[in-house]
Amino acid sequence: MIDIEALTALEPAPAPDGKNGALNSLGFAKAPADTRVVAAMSGGVDSSVVAALLKARGYDVIGITLQLYDHGAAIEKKGACCAGQDIHDARNVSDQIGIPHYVLDYESRFKEQVMEDFADTYLSGATPIPCVRCNQTVKFSDLLKTAKDLGADCLATGHYIRRVDAEGAPELHRAADASRDQSYFLFATTKDQLDYVRFPLGDLPKTEVRALAEHFDLPVAAKPDSQDICFVPEGSYAKVVEKLRPGSGRGGDIVHLDGRVLGQHEGVIHYTIGQRRGLRIATGDPLYVVKIDAPNRQVVVGPREALLTAALTMEDINWLGDGDLEAACRAETPVLARVRSTREPLPARLGYFGDAPAVWFDGAEEGVARGQACVLYDPNGSTRILGGGFIASTIAADERLRA
Repeated sequence: MIDIEALTALEPAPAPDGKNGALNSLGFAKAPADTRVVAAMSGGVDSSVVAALLKARGYDVIGITLQLYDHGAAIEKKGACCAGQDIHDARNVSDQIGIPHYVLDYESRFKEQVMEDFADTYLSGATPIPCVRCNQTVKFSDLLKTAKDLGADCLATGHYIRRVDAEGAPELHRAADASRDQSYFLFATTKDQLDYVRFPLGDLPKTEVRALAEHFDLPVAAKPDSQDICFVPEGSYAKVVEKLRPGSGRGGDIVHLDGRVLGQHEGVIHYTIGQRRGLRIATGDPLYVVKIDAPNRQVVVGPREALLTAALTMEDINWLGDGDLEAACRAETPVLARVRSTREPLPARLGYFGDAPAVWFDGAEEGVARGQACVLYDPNGSTRILGGGFIASTIAADERLRA
């Protein structure tokens, strides 16, 4: 168990002018009271504990909550973040711990940069990952700029991930609590952003974060964690896409790999790679979605072995490893590659497929979906994140699916 009293104690000021390399716990050579921190407050337990913890340690904390979508719709959804009740909760926490709190209307930015991209990605036959886009744009770009405008030395968030200073250059590492690690959703954090952002919960398990919330007597101490995508009511992705893109649910054929038409569907937006349930086709053997041909409105199905992927190409790549990405690909650098947030990373090598940077699996991966993220980790026993990108295409192990 953590020593709560030690963790929440007021920090002494480091030596004047940072002599002897003395730094405060956020890495600055000045007293906590002289270190301004913007705490991103979603209204949940994690971000509330971050704000309370930094305030207890003596930092000059400003709480900021982003309004990302319509209050009326948001209040209806339990477990959402950045919605009406959550803004109210963040304000109550700020009042209790005695910090200023501001709500910024980012609704139009969120709709344009996250929700519109979500709809268009689904319509293209790919599977979007909006939490990455949100971190990449609204939170670690727009909010970070606002924090700098407020004169803050850093932006602190409640994410479970670690920032490690190594030889003067910060590295991104997995959280100490593997069950809470959010590295899959934060691979797009750039080196410049990493220099400015802090993650105070990266070394703590969730149970101890809850204990801290109770220690600070926060009104959100027993609040459930948010679930699913914040702007998707009841997990219905298709409803959101149809609302943003009216008429997008056009039907088409469900086609077997061997060319047989097995049935009809109500729109490719209802399907994703690896899906088995809800196909509504009667065959003797279990079938899975192995390909989505959006231009021809076809959902292609086949046996499970057809999901095996030999390699994938990436786009919008963020490289956090040593040197540059081109050199790493030329050297066929070994990595561990994760293609879904719930799946363990597998041994692979960087390289090329044509002119595109690619990840070649040592064996084969299953159910790799275009539009999802491929996150790269150090294979040599460390917890370092080397970067990642969005999956642009796949190279199937099954010859029937090769382009």
